[in-house]
Amino acid sequence: MWLAVRHELGRKAGRFQESAAMQIRSVSSSAATFGQNDDPFQRPPGTVDFGYQHVPREEKQTLVGQVFSSVAGSYDIMNDLMSGGMHRLWKDRLVEKLRPRPGHRHLDVAGGTGDVAFRVWDAMRASNRGYGGRSSSFPSPSSVGSAVEDATVAAEGLGAAAAEGVAKAAAGVAPPAAAERLADAAAGYKQERLQHQDQLEQQQFHRQEAQLLQQDLAEQQQVHVEEQRLRGALPAVTVCDINTAMLAEGRRKAEARVIGPESVQWVEGNAEALPFPSNSFDSYTIAFGIRNVTDRPAALQEAHRVLRPGGRLLCLEFSKLVVPGMQQLYDLYSFNVVPQIGRVVANDAASYQYLVESIRLFPDQETWAGMIEQAGFKGVDYENLSLGVVAIHSAFKMG
Repeated sequence: MWLAVRHELGRKAGRFQESAAMQIRSVSSSAATFGQNDDPFQRPPGTVDFGYQHVPREEKQTLVGQVFSSVAGSYDIMNDLMSGGMHRLWKDRLVEKLRPRPGHRHLDVAGGTGDVAFRVWDAMRASNRGYGGRSSSFPSPSSVGSAVEDATVAAEGLGAAAAEGVAKAAAGVAPPAAAERLADAAAGYKQERLQHQDQLEQQQFHRQEAQLLQQDLAEQQQVHVEEQRLRGALPAVTVCDINTAMLAEGRRKAEARVIGPESVQWVEGNAEALPFPSNSFDSYTIAFGIRNVTDRPAALQEAHRVLRPGGRLLCLEFSKLVVPGMQQLYDLYSFNVVPQIGRVVANDAASYQYLVESIRLFPDQETWAGMIEQAGFKGVDYENLSLGVVAIHSAFKMG
């Protein structure tokens, strides 16, 4: 029975792979032209790029929305097929560079399916476990007060025992030679009383120290409460995406992983006009999304606005290969093969034709770094991955 099921599944999978391969080979046997325009890199005034098409600025957002609504259900599997699974490693590296910590507030823009957000959330939890679940290094007010009381009682008990010994000796209860020992007992008691007095003074000092510590802890707690109030009790990770279908896919995955909205929040919003107060987040990521934004400088300025001073921007995006001759081979694969994979798997070649055209038109590493600097960021640098197929740009908001 089991062997028969396996055979049938294998037969169907083989037919699917053969069909896909035939359809892909039918269009990859010759080099396709890169778009329909004579010069896709020159656009008429008042228009913006939508792949290699030139469209009115106000129409691009709608067209991009239609693309991602169409591919939302197959977006993750298409990423695996197009990149050979490499996109997972690229996103892992993005979060590794980010190094999110518990207590930080992170914003992931254009991250509707949650691929980056879930990685950030997992990294935060792993970092929290790394602290061993330990509480603050400061003792709690109750533990400080308890220690002070215990020490005081112990010191007072020492003096009481000495006084009892002297009283017994004076009453003749002690064994013979009590008279001789009485002087020693009295002297010892006097010494103990002096020690006890010294301990009392030390305990008084510790009491005062504990009171100051209690006040300090109370003030710290009040500051923390005020910070939380000002932050608006945001979850640890917020995903902001303009596309409702992509957000729905992300929420579905979050429910499957039992990650509630108190941990990862899903917000519909435009990267060019983020629906968050200024200075709201400690870090900001955007992975394979910035090239789809109509006004990229506006999106960068918004990223700068919502970050707190010292906050970090990380952008993962397709870029330009750094090995001579490889870009042409990469373009050949992208324009001939990727749209056909989209046609076979997602029944949508046109959307993936747009995606590869948008990749080809995106600025190179140095140009994009300059645009990030122009938005007000400091310390801009980038790391090439997979010979420059993608790059991670990093920058900071300094004040």
